[in-house]
Amino acid sequence: MPAARRKSSKPNAFYAQSGGVTSVINASAAGVIEACRRSRGRIGNLYAGRDGIVGALTEDLIDTGKESAADVRALRWTPSGAFGSARYKLKDLDKDRAKYERLIEVFRAHDIRYFFYNGGNDSMDTAHKVSQIGDQMGYHVTCVGVPKTVDNDLPVTDCCPGFGSVAKYVAVSTREAGLDVASMARTSTKVFILEVMGRHAGWIAAAGGLAGRGRGEPPHIILFPEIPFDREAFLARVRDSVGKDGYCVVVASEGVQDAEGRFLADMGTRDAFGHVQLGGVAPTLAAMVKEAHGYKYHWALADYLQRAARHIASKVDVEQAYAVGKAAVELALAGRNAVMPVIVRKSSSPYRWTIGSAPIEAVANQEKKVPRHYITADGFGITAAGRRYLQPLIEGEAYPPYKHGLPRYVTLRKARVRRRLKTDFVI
Repeated sequence: MPAARRKSSKPNAFYAQSGGVTSVINASAAGVIEACRRSRGRIGNLYAGRDGIVGALTEDLIDTGKESAADVRALRWTPSGAFGSARYKLKDLDKDRAKYERLIEVFRAHDIRYFFYNGGNDSMDTAHKVSQIGDQMGYHVTCVGVPKTVDNDLPVTDCCPGFGSVAKYVAVSTREAGLDVASMARTSTKVFILEVMGRHAGWIAAAGGLAGRGRGEPPHIILFPEIPFDREAFLARVRDSVGKDGYCVVVASEGVQDAEGRFLADMGTRDAFGHVQLGGVAPTLAAMVKEAHGYKYHWALADYLQRAARHIASKVDVEQAYAVGKAAVELALAGRNAVMPVIVRKSSSPYRWTIGSAPIEAVANQEKKVPRHYITADGFGITAAGRRYLQPLIEGEAYPPYKHGLPRYVTLRKARVRRRLKTDFVI
């Protein structure tokens, strides 16, 4: 049965998911919801935005109080965005002021005084600006970011919830595909290229390096956005790997660039955030290999599979995702505004971590790239230091419950909250 709705004069809260979803973003949602329910009445109702911030702008709110405790608990093992997410960027206050003012109007209409925004770099910028516009309009809103991004590119925090599980998926897939190619290389495919996410930061590609440890084990080549692509050096390494090992496995970030900063996979379009639309670095590389060496090849695009694979999520990642959601509420109730909970690494072996906090403005619109000392001197692999950083993040299994051979994921009721404003808003 749904949790009982409690009448309260206490201020309400709003939660929204933003940008590309992950296999553990709903674990953060569970952390936020359960922490609000345990707030001893200090928070009245927790509303969620249907399709992220768009739900706030259009006053399309979901009453999380109508979700049962069992369904909220099941969010811990359910991938994607349970409330819906959106790639919808609010620009500077002077350019998008009407939209920011609309958010405050909706918050005021529903007595929302806490805003928990679960997203990445751009989302933290929005949360920071909402904290500013609220005070300018005489309606204070405590804004706390909840970190999320598979790209692992948020600064300050040791790692980003969502990354560990993608890293595990890519490392496992690289090892398994490598075994497949090796078994057939004598008479069939000699080059396999796996394209993974990562526009400007090569963390996910780096994780592919965890698949092998000894000489000649795949991946033989990792291509990072941080290292300018050298066509001749790449083709020479492919030839050498095939010559020595009989085959070559490549893990390539979608954001691989040449020395002039041009993406190899630039499709000539832009997404809702104004970012260059990427896609096709794997077939581009495969064509180079075919032209230069004539090797038979296969390529794969991990795409949404890598970020939706909850069945092989990292236990560490799941625990951290829940922890930052819970911590966001605790920070808000402690009077902390315009902050984000961060993961602080205490040691790598054994891996120990705790939750700290950082100002949102230190995170907003900033990108953390793979340090050069995590990448081998030739630019094609990860160093021991890189392995020490990455390895703990993929540790442990947190399998969802299964029924009839498939994971049992939850679908929420998502009951709508009655609208209070008379005006509509067109996004």
